[in-house]
Amino acid sequence: MSTLAFTAKLLASSAAAGFACAALTAAAMAQQKALPPDFSSGNAGWLTFNVDFSIVPGAPGPMRSDPAHPRVSNQEAAATGKQPTYFIADLTNAAILKPWVVERMKKDNAEVLAGKIAFTPHSACWPAGVPGYHLYGFQPLYFIQTPKEVVMIYSNDQQVRHVYLDVPHSANPKPSWYGESVGHYEGDTLVVDTIGLNDKTFVNNFRTPHTDKLHVIERFRLVDGGKAMQVDITFDDPDAFNAPWSVMQRYDRVTRPMDEEICAENNQHLFDYHIPVASNPDF
Repeated sequence: MSTLAFTAKLLASSAAAGFACAALTAAAMAQQKALPPDFSSGNAGWLTFNVDFSIVPGAPGPMRSDPAHPRVSNQEAAATGKQPTYFIADLTNAAILKPWVVERMKKDNAEVLAGKIAFTPHSACWPAGVPGYHLYGFQPLYFIQTPKEVVMIYSNDQQVRHVYLDVPHSANPKPSWYGESVGHYEGDTLVVDTIGLNDKTFVNNFRTPHTDKLHVIERFRLVDGGKAMQVDITFDDPDAFNAPWSVMQRYDRVTRPMDEEICAENNQHLFDYHIPVASNPDF
C-alpha cells in the first residue's frame, strides 16, 4: 500500500471514529435530557404554607377574598394581634362560576359571617380531593416514582394519591375522593390528568363546589435548580364553571424522612369539625 493510500485510509478511519464518538455523545446527551424529573430521591419532601392558589398570568384565575372581609391568617394574627378570619370569597367578580355555585357560596359566606365554622377538609380529617390536595400544606408531600406509577403521600395523615403512567383513563370510572389519575412525562414535566372525582370536595379554601364532571390537569416540574417544585393546574367542570380555571402552587424542597402523624379522631375539644366517628368497632 502506498503512503498516500495508507494516509487516506487512516484519515477515513479517524473520521469514522469521530462520527461514532459524536453519535454516542449525542445519544448520551439525549438520554440524559430525556430523564424524567426526580421528585423523590434523597428523602425529598415538598412543603408549602400557601393555603390559597397563585394567579397564572393571562388566565382566568382563582377566587379572591371579599375586600369587605379580608382574610387574616393565624400567622398574621400572631404577628399583628388581629382576629383571625376565614376565607370569604368576593362573589361580585365571579363570572367564571355558574349561578347555582354563586348562590351556594353566598349562602355559605353568610353562615360563616354569622358565626358558623368554615369547613376545611384538613380540619375534619377528610380527603381534600383534586386540586384541593395542593392546599393542605404545613407538612411535606412525598413522591414514590416507578416506571408504571407515581404515588403522592401527604405526610400529615398519610393521604395517598396514585397516578398510573402511560395508560388511558377507564371508560367510566366510579366517582371517588381522589378520582382516577393517569399521567406521563413530557421532558422535565410530569403531567397528571384526573377525572372520576366525586362532588364532596371543594376546589379551593373559599369552599367553591364542583360536580362529578370536574376534570383536572396538573403539570409538576422542578424549578430553581431543583430547590422548589411548581405545579400548574387547570380544572374544568362544564356544570359548575363557565370556563376552565388556571392556578398555580409552589412547594419548597425539604430533606427529611416522613414522620408518622395521624389526624386526630374525636377532635371535638374546642369545636365540632364533624369528623366521622365509628359507633361500632370494625373488628
